[in-house]
Amino acid sequence: MPEGHPGSRSTTRRAFAASCAGLLGATLLAVPALASEAGVSAESALRGMSLEQKIGQLFVVSVYGKSAGEANENNQEMYGVATPAEVVRKHHVGGVIYFNNDDADNVDGPAQLARLSNGLQRAALSSGAHVPLIVSIDQEGGQTTRISAPATEYPSSMALGAGRSAEDAKKLAQINGRELRAMGINQNFAPVADVNSNPLNPVIGTRSFSSRPGLSSELVAAEVHGYQDAGRRTETVSTSAKHFPGHGDAATDSHTGLPIINRTEADWREIDLPPFQAAIAEGADSIMSAHIAMPSLDPSGAPATLSKPIMTGLLREELGYNGVVVTDALRMDAIRKLYPDAEAPVLAIEAGVDQMLLPPDFGAAVKGVSDAVHSGRLTEDRIDQSVLRILKLKFKRGILAKPLVDERAVGKIVGSKAHRDTIAKISAKTTTVLRDDAGLLPLKKPGKVLVTGWTKADFPGYPADPVTSLAGALHGTAVPTGENPAQADVDKAVAATKGADTVVVLANGLRTSPAQVSLLKSIQATGKPVVAVSIQEPYDPAFADAATWVATYDWRDVSMSTLAGVLRGKLSPTGKLPVDLPAADDPAKILYPFGHGLRW
Repeated sequence: MPEGHPGSRSTTRRAFAASCAGLLGATLLAVPALASEAGVSAESALRGMSLEQKIGQLFVVSVYGKSAGEANENNQEMYGVATPAEVVRKHHVGGVIYFNNDDADNVDGPAQLARLSNGLQRAALSSGAHVPLIVSIDQEGGQTTRISAPATEYPSSMALGAGRSAEDAKKLAQINGRELRAMGINQNFAPVADVNSNPLNPVIGTRSFSSRPGLSSELVAAEVHGYQDAGRRTETVSTSAKHFPGHGDAATDSHTGLPIINRTEADWREIDLPPFQAAIAEGADSIMSAHIAMPSLDPSGAPATLSKPIMTGLLREELGYNGVVVTDALRMDAIRKLYPDAEAPVLAIEAGVDQMLLPPDFGAAVKGVSDAVHSGRLTEDRIDQSVLRILKLKFKRGILAKPLVDERAVGKIVGSKAHRDTIAKISAKTTTVLRDDAGLLPLKKPGKVLVTGWTKADFPGYPADPVTSLAGALHGTAVPTGENPAQADVDKAVAATKGADTVVVLANGLRTSPAQVSLLKSIQATGKPVVAVSIQEPYDPAFADAATWVATYDWRDVSMSTLAGVLRGKLSPTGKLPVDLPAADDPAKILYPFGHGLRW
């Protein structure tokens, strides 16, 4: 049937329910009744839903636990039931999102995630709605990595910007997508389409590809293609380009307050808009909104997430986007400090949004939407529009046809040698040498190498220790000093230089860490040859002078392995700055321009 054909109401409802019932006992699933046109299956599911079930589809929630049947008091407090499976079954939610930190702590490893995903999908299929879940995650690469080794780990988006290869961005997304889908995760909240035009941006940084809209657009389109068009639909992952209309010029972290971006509309169209246009042109399944105010686009000052001029006027009508629009987390203070928990979801729907991510008070959010429908403020037809978009996404990605994954295949796909080797080759093109006035590089005869500097013991998911990782790759000595070293840590690192011929100092966030600057200066004062490395955002050289500066854009093992290859001369540093690097005291003065990078 052509898309939109209503079919027989009773026949399609019975067919859909029968198909879903047949899913429950299967491990690998195919549902012929649903494998036709998106309009038929999605509309069939919609007609079979009560208003309560439809409203449930509008929410993406976190669940507490690493298995579907694990009881957790947080589930009881937030949802009134004990286990993740009961949350899904009782509330008919449209999606869940996994975390690797105190927010939910769902991640132990690939095999465990596949079991959790299957358990939650079975719960969804046995609920009154009988509709499988969108299972989401933020697996961007770099610092925003929810699933670490033995899964394949990826360099940051800004590292890909330094590598300048759209083909590499597509390959990375293909690999990431295959691994996520093997674990039962069918949506990645990526790529970040924000143009990091503000070096002081506290929340985007290396999550962005570049400060240039052209490069950002090229790589956003490549990743959308890689995730969504890598093979059969049951092997692909839905993308969500974020954060519309553009979070790149923010000076406030939207987790803690509402950023106000005073960009002109003309500048917005030139700088922020192109990557989202590229994502839409490539067919991105969803777009995530930004909790920012941009008065030039909506003079009311409302956050974009709740702004009808932005979500409907620009995104829906001007750009013609008819995919799923999802909010950024509603529990973030940019929204929660300004709007009641029951009101924010209603305002989002009125603005043109389809799905609400992480409402802080789920019960209040659901009641707010339900009350708005019963009072006539929202119509059920408006709810149906959003639910239909969500169901069509589920059909498009093969979630309706094949919600469960083969748990036996996880180990063969996730973290495979072929995947890791490909990502290592991509990473090899990203390291950027900014300065080498001392002529130290490559380290042909480094002698005994000391690696010291930034580490973070409490990074979400596991400790971040690039010092030890790099020292191992260089066969050197590791002296981690933390993210804000005390004088005792500095003294320990200085003492260790006595037995070293070359010192590598890893830096991360010198602008806000005078203690790290002190460490670098103290090491330099020993007279030992020093290689300074900015291992996250590349702006650190503006805050501490060193004769040799290198940028890696990330500190994970794959990036430290690449750095070791560059330092030892086994790899050529082909990375180019994907941003301008301004002086600390004068943002108009550019120390190292976009495209800069030394080679040998």
